[in-house]
Amino acid sequence: MPMASNDSQPVHRVYVDGFWMDATPVTNAQFEKFVKATNYVTIAERKPTKEEFPTAPEENLVAGAVVFAPTDQEVPLNDHYQWWTYVKGANWRHPFGPQSNIKGKENYPVVHIAYPDAEAYAKWAGKRLPTEAEFEFAARGGLSGKTYVWGDDLRPGGKWMANTWQGKFPVQDAGEDGYKGIAPVKSFPPNGYGLYDMAGNIWEWCSDWYRPDYYKTVADKGGVAHNPQGPDAPFDPAEPNEKKRVHRGGSFLCNEQYCSRYIVGTRGKGEVNTGTNHLGFRCVKSVVMTTSK
Repeated sequence: MPMASNDSQPVHRVYVDGFWMDATPVTNAQFEKFVKATNYVTIAERKPTKEEFPTAPEENLVAGAVVFAPTDQEVPLNDHYQWWTYVKGANWRHPFGPQSNIKGKENYPVVHIAYPDAEAYAKWAGKRLPTEAEFEFAARGGLSGKTYVWGDDLRPGGKWMANTWQGKFPVQDAGEDGYKGIAPVKSFPPNGYGLYDMAGNIWEWCSDWYRPDYYKTVADKGGVAHNPQGPDAPFDPAEPNEKKRVHRGGSFLCNEQYCSRYIVGTRGKGEVNTGTNHLGFRCVKSVVMTTSK
């Protein structure tokens, strides 16, 4: 039985006001409409500057993003640099680099999205990014205290319920769930609220800054936290100088050997200007209460 990560403890009580949430992560087709309407250029498509990275050699200052590549043999799972590489020319249009494209993948989640990219899309769409509390509330789909978005059994009736990794990580994804790598949206059943891909497939940005001790501070206050917005500032002891926000939901790379964060309530994190080929987002909209006279 996979265990929840330490930063998702302790359990605490939260109340969130009503909101609408996109049924799926934002797709390539949806993101393309936004780009055509606004001429927006994602962070992965922009050349990093010397001011941003003063110590980086000039040849490293090239537009690109971080891409997962399987290893050709088993490697220690404490060194993620074995399977992540910065690829020149990788971005949402070219997920694996300049030779790749998204033709025929209009219905796949858009990836290589940094936090400001997601924020810009949400603003254009008249929406916003979910708080971490909203994401978890939505992911549970009306079920309380269950391990997964769909219940307590990883494979009810032998059926795969989310796009995760099967086989030896990070050597080969066996694709037993029907997909090696990313899957189109709506490839797996929705949860109780009619939301798709709330676990697995891609990680999704939340608006909260990341701190591993945030839940303890909420729990220590006692009572019920009303619409928690996350900590005032980010802090990750592993990389104290990086500004990180929360990721939720896990991805196609999650597995019981290394990262089982398709479990509801578990948390991810990411530096705000970094996109990867398993990271996207979806939007929410607050329910505006109107009173009739």
